[in-house]
Amino acid sequence: MTAYLAAPGFEADLRAELGEVAEEHGRLMLVPGPPRPAAWAQNIWLDPVLHEVASIGEAAKALRAIQRNWWPYEFHLHRRTALLVDKLPKVSAKPLGFGQPAPAAPLGSFVWLDERRLLASAACSSAFPNGEVSLIEDRQTPPNRAYLKLWEALTLADRWPKPGERCLDLGASPGGWTWVLASTGARVISIDKAPLAPAIAAMANVEHRLGSAFGLEPAEIGPVDWLCSDVICYPERLWTLVERWRTSGLARNFICTLKFQGDTDHAAARLFASVPGSRLVHLSHNKHELTWMLIAEES
Repeated sequence: MTAYLAAPGFEADLRAELGEVAEEHGRLMLVPGPPRPAAWAQNIWLDPVLHEVASIGEAAKALRAIQRNWWPYEFHLHRRTALLVDKLPKVSAKPLGFGQPAPAAPLGSFVWLDERRLLASAACSSAFPNGEVSLIEDRQTPPNRAYLKLWEALTLADRWPKPGERCLDLGASPGGWTWVLASTGARVISIDKAPLAPAIAAMANVEHRLGSAFGLEPAEIGPVDWLCSDVICYPERLWTLVERWRTSGLARNFICTLKFQGDTDHAAARLFASVPGSRLVHLSHNKHELTWMLIAEES
């Protein structure tokens, strides 16, 4: 079995993505077979083991014998969960500052299925508690909260633009993603039919061009180290844009948001997920959308 924890509110999307689900415990879905990529899973429990225990003390002893760091997922038995947490080593889960790396220490997950059965996995896909990435927000400088998506994506990718690298931000207005890119010291070309917020447009390493992301030919821009897009469009139109840039060979790294309008377009999601070496995820700061990342290996 593998256990998949759905992003809150997107249980139906995860269920549709996984297919056969053997058991559901709140947002946690148990599926036969080894782990596989699941975009709508906030965290994947890679090796869940069922422990039958007679007491909370016995449960704590069993978890401590496996490893130090554990985090609960709870959908019921809240008091029992709190009592078990009190018997385990404290785990610090502080929000990250801008540019800070993701936690490096493994973090296991556990849940009470009932008062005598504890499901626990020492290995999980995320080192964040229940896969939830918490960031220290800057509520003054960025023009909107969309910047948190790119910040989270770069944190998960463990790669950031370097000073002097060339970045392209498509559908940039009002400039949240441009602000993230420019704050790394990279040079940013932002494209949108609307202007950037004045404070973002005034950044020395930002060049804003008025126009459509879809009417832009890669040859007009030339090579870029990062192509980023949070543009509002149907996923199939984004796919056409991405493929034009991939075919051109002029973009090294991609981070793009698939925005779903109405029902989730699972076919389009599978198309993006099929790109070799890429990753499709639902970020903690995504709404009804997924983030697609294609990050080149560093030379």
